[in-house]
Amino acid sequence: MLSDRHIDDYRNKGFACVQGFVSPAWVNTFRDEVDRITGISTVAQHDDARVEMEPGQGADGNKVRRIYEPCTYYDSFSRFAESSEILDAVEQLIGGDILLHYSKLNMKPAELGSVVEWHQDLSFYPLTNPDSLAVLIYLDDADENNGCLKVLPDRHRGPLMDHTRDGVFQGCIADDVDESEVENMVGKAGTAIFMHAMTPHASAQNLGRTPRRTLIVSYRAADAMPIHVGERTAATETFTRLVRGAPARQARFGFERFPIPVYGAKEASLYELQEQSRAGRKHPGA
Repeated sequence: MLSDRHIDDYRNKGFACVQGFVSPAWVNTFRDEVDRITGISTVAQHDDARVEMEPGQGADGNKVRRIYEPCTYYDSFSRFAESSEILDAVEQLIGGDILLHYSKLNMKPAELGSVVEWHQDLSFYPLTNPDSLAVLIYLDDADENNGCLKVLPDRHRGPLMDHTRDGVFQGCIADDVDESEVENMVGKAGTAIFMHAMTPHASAQNLGRTPRRTLIVSYRAADAMPIHVGERTAATETFTRLVRGAPARQARFGFERFPIPVYGAKEASLYELQEQSRAGRKHPGA
């Protein structure tokens, strides 16, 4: 369960950082599973529906950038994501009818892990209302040196920031971001960050000698219905499932209007979209 202070932080700042939320036993279980998954993955041989490799490696390179849908494909992650340990806390923030929307595990290998540019999660998957959050769980100690999460407080109640340039969705905030109020989410392994889907966040490259692996589980209220964005909506909804309460029989609307992402590439991960955006900024008109 979350304390009153954590609930207030989430409501007022758009995120709550809870040290020691996940037990060492769970953390060790997750690490073992990650080691098993990554131990069989190379650039030449991996399941690209489940694993994304870091770029710039040879065929035998084994540095993984992201594991997709761990809470669907792997039992230990699934059991935790559907347990009362986490759902009791999520219910305190978005109510008792809860969908597990998606999950992923960002790896950030030592001295390599990719940059994640400033973005708001809801820009990728428009919903009828904003009751959507991600729970980010550190599997390693995280600080500024190995690319801990960075967040901007009190931006979750405003309109969505612009993620579009020349009519094309960039996967990141298109304008320069004022980082004067940034908060670095430093925490030990087992720290959980409950982050509103409208909270701007980013992370730097891992310059340290230790990895910064982070499990991310996204939940939303059952009556936060997807706004159709073609094939991408269908793909995102593939793994959505009810994990507590009852399914919604009607949609609840919390936005007067909401931007719809228009993709320039048919298939691109967040990392690929942001890499394309950076290249476009360096080479205008390219």
